[in-house]
Amino acid sequence: MRLRVTAEERAESTRRKILNAACEVIAELGFEGVRMRIVATRAEVSSALLHYHFENREKLFLAALRFSFENAGSASYDSEPPGEHPNTWRLARIIDGCLPIDPELRRDFLLWQELWLRGSRDADSKALAVVLYGELRDWAGGAIRDGINAGEFIACDVQAVTDLLLALVDGYGIRLVLDDPLLTLDRARSQIWAAVARELGITRPFPALDNGNADNGNADNSNADNSNAQLSRTPTSN
Repeated sequence: MRLRVTAEERAESTRRKILNAACEVIAELGFEGVRMRIVATRAEVSSALLHYHFENREKLFLAALRFSFENAGSASYDSEPPGEHPNTWRLARIIDGCLPIDPELRRDFLLWQELWLRGSRDADSKALAVVLYGELRDWAGGAIRDGINAGEFIACDVQAVTDLLLALVDGYGIRLVLDDPLLTLDRARSQIWAAVARELGITRPFPALDNGNADNGNADNSNADNSNAQLSRTPTSN
């Protein structure tokens, strides 16, 4: 058993600790309130070590957004789907992964808001926003195509339905972050699900995370060939 940690592993561990701290600070203070020394203190590293990994707060901001995008909510949407209606379950996990349903995803949503603001004034932030939205479209659109190919969804304009889904999670997500007294998480989910399900011919209610795997013992595994379909937000190269 190898016990020694390599220099590369130590560097990666430090980098992740810095990025996690940066995500927390940006979500709490907004980009304009972020100072490198604040992030260093939160990450429990020296300012010199922070600057070794990230030259300035602008580069740290972009790296933190990418880090949050790739990791927030992954425990949910990387879970094993049920054997019955796996693509419907995956689509529900994508919706949950784009809403501020827990502290981690709330932080991620706040970071997106900062990216929207920065993107309207800063070219690098705008470019990152375009890339991340492209990856979100690929992620959601891929799940929809898988469902169509498996006969689980009806044929549709995949790009249009994907854009609808993303517009809905953005709009309802903002209201949830603002703690709108007229909107609950359950209502936001049901409204998003109703609109998307109508386009895809889905008649099942929104599947909760803990409902899927509980049925695996009696599930029809006719769609098992899709069980390894990509669910990560970040596309993998073929």
